[in-house]
Amino acid sequence: MHTEPIHTARLDLLPLRVEHALEMAAVLSDPALHTYIGGTPSTPEALRTRYERLVAGSPDPAVSWCNWVLRRRTDSHFMGTVQATITGPTAEIAWVVGTPWQGRGYASEAARGLVAWLRERSPGLTVIAHIHPSHHASAAVARAAGLSPTDEEHDGEVRWRLSPHR
Repeated sequence: MHTEPIHTARLDLLPLRVEHALEMAAVLSDPALHTYIGGTPSTPEALRTRYERLVAGSPDPAVSWCNWVLRRRTDSHFMGTVQATITGPTAEIAWVVGTPWQGRGYASEAARGLVAWLRERSPGLTVIAHIHPSHHASAAVARAAGLSPTDEEHDGEVRWRLSPHR
């Protein structure tokens, strides 16, 4: 699967480019974004190196790495990311929205747009996300995108799933 632009009501999800690293480092600079995922904000140089790896694609030809930056259409500011790792009949998705833009439905809108794009291209795809049990905002995003929590856990996170028949 190849990344292409996705458009929602308020957002353009643009395929990730290495050149996005500088602006995205500022968007993702709040240490609070790492409360549930661990780590610390990346420097622009570290994020550029990471984006170079992501843009190059998975070394495994059976795995597709699809990554987008979120751009708010009203002012063209970058405000977060969404991603999907597609392996066979499964897409693992994730999202992050910078602190200044949280609480306005952008993550839910982006996640819904991503899930719709994935399902259009591969109707039999199972979509999953891994969410820390205390991260209620991310759980709300997953629910808005049609995913439901399962009894499965992976590395302390709850696996959420949207099965192909839904």
